[in-house]
Amino acid sequence: MHAGPIEGSGVTVNESSVDRHQLESAVQAADLRVLLMVMVHLSGDLGWLDPPHCPRRDVNLVADPAAGLPPEVQGRIRHAAVEMLATGARAVIHDPGDALMQRMMSVCLGESVPLEYARLTREEMALVPRRLRWPESVPRPSGSDEHVLIVGAGVSGIALGASLIELGVPFTIVEKAGDIGGAWFVNRYPGCGVDTPNHAYSFSFGPRFLWPRYFSRREEVLAYLRQVIDAAGLRKHIRFSTQLMGATWNEEARQWVAQLRGADGDSIVRSRFLVSAIGQLSDPQLPRIDGAGSFEGVSFHSANWPEGLKVGGRRVAVIGTGATVMQLVPEIADSVRSLTIYQRSPQWARPIPGYREPIGQQAQWLLAHVPYYAEWFRFTMFWRYGDGLLKTLKKDPDWPHPQRAVNAVNDRHRRELTDFIRAELEGRPDLLSKCIPDYPPYGKRILLDNDWYRTLKKPRVELVVDPIRRIVGAGIETADGRLREADVIVYATGFKLTEMAARLGLVGRRGRSLSEVWADGDLRAYLGLTVPGFPNFFCMVGPGTSSGHGGSITFIAEAQTRYITSCLVRMAEQGVSAIDLRPEVLDDYQRRFDAEHETLIWSHPGMSTYYRNRHGRVFTVLPWRLADYWRFAHDANLGDYRCSGQAADSA
Repeated sequence: MHAGPIEGSGVTVNESSVDRHQLESAVQAADLRVLLMVMVHLSGDLGWLDPPHCPRRDVNLVADPAAGLPPEVQGRIRHAAVEMLATGARAVIHDPGDALMQRMMSVCLGESVPLEYARLTREEMALVPRRLRWPESVPRPSGSDEHVLIVGAGVSGIALGASLIELGVPFTIVEKAGDIGGAWFVNRYPGCGVDTPNHAYSFSFGPRFLWPRYFSRREEVLAYLRQVIDAAGLRKHIRFSTQLMGATWNEEARQWVAQLRGADGDSIVRSRFLVSAIGQLSDPQLPRIDGAGSFEGVSFHSANWPEGLKVGGRRVAVIGTGATVMQLVPEIADSVRSLTIYQRSPQWARPIPGYREPIGQQAQWLLAHVPYYAEWFRFTMFWRYGDGLLKTLKKDPDWPHPQRAVNAVNDRHRRELTDFIRAELEGRPDLLSKCIPDYPPYGKRILLDNDWYRTLKKPRVELVVDPIRRIVGAGIETADGRLREADVIVYATGFKLTEMAARLGLVGRRGRSLSEVWADGDLRAYLGLTVPGFPNFFCMVGPGTSSGHGGSITFIAEAQTRYITSCLVRMAEQGVSAIDLRPEVLDDYQRRFDAEHETLIWSHPGMSTYYRNRHGRVFTVLPWRLADYWRFAHDANLGDYRCSGQAADSA
């Protein structure tokens, strides 16, 4: 445990700059579980972790800031915090070490936190370094011999690029759009925003961003990502409006040869490493509906919402009821002439108190000025949206009602969610049968209620469950023969998940393409990152690395960035120029991956979900805890690969 003066910013409040009245006012709005941890850092007094100061457990995503503490204890904590902060106290404890970190986390959350989360959280809070440093004994990489080509300037590309800058590894990011952000730049439908709390949907590095609310909109996410790339100096490494048309591995040169197409024409780029950072949700899926081309109005996929399109006063049809629709529909329902939603199957949606609430001015002041406050606040959000749910999604073989739930806790969740739906739809029994799913909760992606059910009750809104027969010039005809006219059709029908990086036109060893290897939707990759026969290639947020139980893409992107950079550093240390995953390593990983999924809700037979391919194998979501994946991906083992290069060849 570090217990001395801390160098650098963010660990002390400058006494001369503190307005005591502002401080006292802000502390009144503080989350006390977070404030207690700040006080431990600043004072080194572990008595703040003992009763009567211990917060009660609160599983709400936006927890009660009073932390379940009695008023007299709340007052004592706030008074002591003001005195510490007003005097400009310098941190006594910066990095608590694993044992104390575990205790602090457990007290903060009001529950026992396993020790394996301590190091992970210390990295997440930047109390210890997550990123690797280039070894002093190894020459710095330079030129195309060590160049990294990254495809995509979204969350994953930004995470990796920022780390490569610190390593001093040359790289280029190519982005087919005109700006950074990936899905956040492309998706611009009304209401588009995060369904993960923004503080958990943020990187562990870079300047803090003052999120205006707990669940922010697209424009705010883009502003955050732009702040990150500007602070990291990333923009000069990005080639915008440039698309990868294909890439081939050159065995003799041990390089990838990529064909690019940009505003200035076609070009060839050679790089030692190739990284797909396009993720899973980048290729819109349009359904095959008879007559779709005959529609006389405006039609498009929700990911391609036309710039400047106004739907006010128009008849809008929305096909689908997934996450996008739950954001879109409440946003436009009051302005349209009519809104018809075509549903194939209902979704479970959980209520989120505080979903629309702004983060108050005093809370913003704490996040911006009080040392360690933003880090611990972010941790509480991360934890509540992290691994806690996963253990409740395990199949209980002795559970007598597997058709409705996978275990007793899952059945309790079903009752709670059903009660919530009934309360929201009170007075509309016609909607109940349409809105209560017949499969276990969390079997598909759980959605957040954004006044979805209340919107369905509005007079201009109709929820249609009859199958679509065809689309005609005037609108949509359902199987019962009824035609509902429309001026606008929005296809909110998801993305092509059975391609991912395979659609980039990659050709590996022996002339075999990734599309061949992943044919028939059988996507497999070690840690979701590497594939045998494709040396020096990594696919970020690839197969099996999205999270069905919680977490965020930023966490996965940083874990994968650590693995990729670990490969690069170890290759340099060992004189290796190319690594190719051993097939038996992938086979073993896939056996464990599939076996774990057989114990989980996502392989439940009573539903269809985009998590599974047409053969029924779950291939998109992670079956393990975030802590497990972080550990798997933390440090690469080159023994998992066939290595080639001067040192490897001579050995």
